[in-house]
Amino acid sequence: MSATGRRVTQLRALEAEAVFVIREVVAELSRPVLLFSGGKDSIVLLRLAEKAFSPLPLQFPVLHVDTGHNFPEVIEYRDRRLREAGHRLIVASVQESIDTGRAREEMPGGSRNRLQTVTLLDALEQHGFDAAFGGARRDEERARAKERVFSFRDEFGQWEPRAQRAEPWSLYNSRIRRGEHVRVFPLSNWTELDVWRYIEAEELELPSIYFAHRRRVIDRDGILLAESEWIAPRDGELVYETTVRYRTVGDLTVTGAVRSEAADVATVISETVTATISERGETRADDRTSEAAMEDRKREGYF
Repeated sequence: MSATGRRVTQLRALEAEAVFVIREVVAELSRPVLLFSGGKDSIVLLRLAEKAFSPLPLQFPVLHVDTGHNFPEVIEYRDRRLREAGHRLIVASVQESIDTGRAREEMPGGSRNRLQTVTLLDALEQHGFDAAFGGARRDEERARAKERVFSFRDEFGQWEPRAQRAEPWSLYNSRIRRGEHVRVFPLSNWTELDVWRYIEAEELELPSIYFAHRRRVIDRDGILLAESEWIAPRDGELVYETTVRYRTVGDLTVTGAVRSEAADVATVISETVTATISERGETRADDRTSEAAMEDRKREGYF
């Protein structure tokens, strides 16, 4: 079998595993929801969910926890993609959480990633969701490497890695007590390269920021942050225009770009093959605050 043939077979095996997980959740739990950011992983996850039940409509709504610090290209893509597919979109607003006193912004214009936790937990409780599909992968970051496919959260939405259940032979124990819920990660065993090859195989559309474009950026601590209404140069920092793309999508204030001329999926794949740092490790400023930054947020109820 050719190398291309092996890749296709591997992708279809990963696809089959993910579709099985999605169907298992729908069969065993009563009110699932799919977390959708408009990023590449959630785009792949949405396609897998559509495949799991085609030609029937999606069996659950889509939830975006909106920080308010978004790339406009991503919001345009989110609205158009879900509208064209006829999916139900629920937007949970971090700004609304701030306005109602549920969350407090420590520094106006700063990252709202940590504030998403309250907004997410409130949305899950408000709508009675007992399972939330997420696009996290184990290769992204240390804390995510500890995740099971079925990641159980207590009645406060908190995660305890030592209390997670075994998953022998892809057998999942989905029983939960009243008030608990489970985060489910069908892409757990995928890599960034697998995601891009699946995007290529399925010819999936992505927000334009994933490909090379000209953008004004600020080099801050080795991360290229987009100039915006929330990000302005500090003393000694320069703003300049260069050709970049994004490897991941998130809060604009902490999500960095990478210098790149990759204008199509094939060229992005070529760059990804040679990458030595994960996309979060290279481009997420908030994950650099400490070695346990992500795990601390996850214990509190983060994605």
